Amino acid sequence: MTLQKGKYIILLGDGMADEAIAELQGKTPLEAAHTPHMDSVASQGITGMVQTVPKGMAPGSDTANLSVFGYDPKIYYTGRAPLEAVNMNIPMTSKDVAFRCNIVTYKDQCMHDFSGHHIETEFAKIIIDEVNKNLKGDFLQLYPGISYRHILLWKDYPFDEITYGTPPHDIHDKPLKDFLPTGKGKDIINDFMLKSQEIIENSAIIKGASSHYQGDPSAFWIWGGGYAPTLDPMSTKYGLDGFTISAVDLIHGIGKAAGISSLSVDGATGWIDTNYEGKVEALLKNIDSCNFTYLHVESPDEAGHAGNLEYKIQAIEDFDKRIVGPVLEGMKKYEEYTILVMPDHPTPLSTRTHTDEAVPFALISNTERFDKRFAAESYNEISSSKTGLFIEEGHNMINLMIHGNRE
Repeated sequence: MTLQKGKYIILLGDGMADEAIAELQGKTPLEAAHTPHMDSVASQGITGMVQTVPKGMAPGSDTANLSVFGYDPKIYYTGRAPLEAVNMNIPMTSKDVAFRCNIVTYKDQCMHDFSGHHIETEFAKIIIDEVNKNLKGDFLQLYPGISYRHILLWKDYPFDEITYGTPPHDIHDKPLKDFLPTGKGKDIINDFMLKSQEIIENSAIIKGASSHYQGDPSAFWIWGGGYAPTLDPMSTKYGLDGFTISAVDLIHGIGKAAGISSLSVDGATGWIDTNYEGKVEALLKNIDSCNFTYLHVESPDEAGHAGNLEYKIQAIEDFDKRIVGPVLEGMKKYEEYTILVMPDHPTPLSTRTHTDEAVPFALISNTERFDKRFAAESYNEISSSKTGLFIEEGHNMINLMIHGNRE
């Protein structure tokens, strides 16, 4: 397929969607937040709802973002960790299994914080080096990622089913013993998690580093296992070629698996202190050389997992003011452009984890291919649902963006 004419931009605010909240007088955070730029996209373009997580599949950023990229998770999904491993350039054979390895914080034998209190990357690398030194056998290997997000690779995985681990952000303040990994290989994984706790508690090097870095690590938590993915290139599937911009390996990993390059931005943290301006600068600097950019912001999702209403409102407003607004302005110089704004899934503050409900999207273009009957005065779950535009299968969202149809 030849490359599409024009520029296509996806601006994704991870986990922005939510539920009505009494503290906000029955509004959702998207309704309550000041978002003039996303409102402009909805009023001057079109808005509606899209089901990004197929019913029956676990709601997560992995399945949801695969859909937004245009890949049906029911066909292409093999697990979260192997997508992250792609971006980390971790070599995997068809027999290897990659697991996500979170550095977490325990308290009173419960999951207290799934991110080790947003542990700094350099501190995490010190911990991983220490644990790697003490691993027995060469079939397990840790690879450092960003902040609390890392990979455990199991070479030549010997079982016919993958050990299941519960995502740690799903079990905040719940007893660890009720959520230990299950299935074949569970004893090895559980022993590894216990060993990591012992090393973190007793290592003089880790104790010495703790006074110099942010973070409160207790142990590793293993989940999200899977085999290496195979995606058709976006250039041949959709005629799109370009870049991903994100602070998380998952987004870059999906992009790389689909033949899309990644752009590194200094100060991109995945939290409310991320370098918004640097992400926009990277997009506008590089879009001349391609026709597609997927810019992802993690902070609304992290605020949802933390159950922090103030931070979620701030993350949404920062996304609108510091990402959507500048990108809208910067793209005006192009003859043809299309911009899609949306979350991947809801991360309600009430549950502090992902859900599989449909999410609002808004599309704007300086072409005339969108039906303006689907415009709305504002962008949020309520106004977007009232337009009647519903994309039942999230992987078709990209066809609406490119061609103006739902198929």
